[in-house]
Amino acid sequence: MDRIYTEHQKETKLIKSSKDTVRFLLSFSKSLRVVEYQDLKFESILN
Repeated sequence: MDRIYTEHQKETKLIKSSKDTVRFLLSFSKSLRVVEYQDLKFESILN
């Protein structure tokens, strides 16, 4: 398994994201709530 990761690591490229994108993702993750009840998961966005 370690060989898989090292082989593909050479092919990856780093990309830069804008501040707006990071701000959007952070605010979205803060507003997302997941509630588990028995075997079910409920997702809700608090906006």
